[in-house]
Amino acid sequence: MFATSRRQFITAAALSGLVAMGSMALVGCGSDSDRAGSPSGATAPAETVPATSNESSSESVTLRLGYFANITHATALVGVQRGIFAEKLGPNVKLKPSVFKAGGDVVTALFADALDASYVGPNPAINGFIKSKGDALRIISGATSRGAFLVVRASINSPEDLKGAKIATPQLGNTQDVALRAWLKGQGLSADTSGGGDVSILPQENAATLDAFKSGQIDGAWVPEPWATRLIIDGGGKVLVDERDLWPNGQYVTTQLVVSTKFLNAYPDVVKRLIEGHVAANDFVNANPTDAQAAANAQIKAITGKTIAPAIIVAAWKNLTFTNDPIVGSLLKTAEEAEALGFIKSSDLTGIYDLSILNSVLSAAGKPTVSERP
Repeated sequence: MFATSRRQFITAAALSGLVAMGSMALVGCGSDSDRAGSPSGATAPAETVPATSNESSSESVTLRLGYFANITHATALVGVQRGIFAEKLGPNVKLKPSVFKAGGDVVTALFADALDASYVGPNPAINGFIKSKGDALRIISGATSRGAFLVVRASINSPEDLKGAKIATPQLGNTQDVALRAWLKGQGLSADTSGGGDVSILPQENAATLDAFKSGQIDGAWVPEPWATRLIIDGGGKVLVDERDLWPNGQYVTTQLVVSTKFLNAYPDVVKRLIEGHVAANDFVNANPTDAQAAANAQIKAITGKTIAPAIIVAAWKNLTFTNDPIVGSLLKTAEEAEALGFIKSSDLTGIYDLSILNSVLSAAGKPTVSERP
């Protein structure tokens, strides 16, 4: 496994096209929301209508919540599947889950007022905040840390061996795509956004990546779990880079919970109940890993029609940390580096975090609070 300090190289956010307003690649629910701006052309794997409440309100509200059918979003998968969000939101809040393929689509939906809150990676959140001049969204909690790897074929043993190789990422400009490009730059290897350079980067969906790797069409991929483990177990690959080796203390934000600023300002009580559900879901995930894995797998099947092999989930789960801490330092460092390369005009993320509600919920539960400082 090749390890290098994360601070040695630049994380370049390939932001062009990430927030293209033309289309949304949703694979889940659109909603007949009580408010305007719902995603179109999408269907929900299941509609969750809460039956109990820990807080009452006379106003009926629809909360449109986004997440991915991926175990790095286990908090959301478990929270939806086990009805944890529904219970905490109460009878006057209708939960409308939407399942997305990529973070750029989440930002597009937030910009279009088609989504209220979502689980998403760090780079799309940075991009959405900067592009909207700080108006579009707030990060209100962490969710998952770690769980991304560069997996390659057996004959590749060093960065030098990657010259002429074809490496996949989930999407141009997504979190793993940016991480790969930054790491290659740190190794003195070029890669452009058109697939040229010393290393050809081919953004594609993770399922296509596994098939391409198994057939020899690509030489590796920088992907999140469980796809990294699948490339190893199903594809015979090996780890060249474990991203945790590139960050202080091995921790970096992989998934976080964001909310549209408009919704936060209009319905802070609903956001509080969402965060209560989020914290409760994380508690369940950490206290009951076996049951949580089963719940996550069940929800993935409800969305995709397929389950992940239990051995894959067990192996991948060990590479993830489920935490309410958004690991602020990793996000801020990414923004500073992106600005240094000219991908964003400013790395000033002042105001991107609003952890006040999270900390009030944590304090009430007797849990340690989290900081907005690195």
